[in-house]
Amino acid sequence: MKTLNLCVPKDTVTVTKLTGNGAVKRRIMDMGITKGVEIYVRKVAPLGDPMELTVRGYELSIRKADASMIEVA
Repeated sequence: MKTLNLCVPKDTVTVTKLTGNGAVKRRIMDMGITKGVEIYVRKVAPLGDPMELTVRGYELSIRKADASMIEVA
């Protein structure tokens, strides 16, 4: 099991599972991150937070805590 927060810039991964609960999981899904979607990791801030991603053709910044709830392959 690999989570999104462990990815490095230029990785392209596919979401396999969302592990968050309630409002947090809903917020992640509202951002377009759902099972089967492809995510390109554009940048990671020097201290690791936030991560800048490309999802469904748009740019998204996400905190590492939220990224840890997204399992990828």
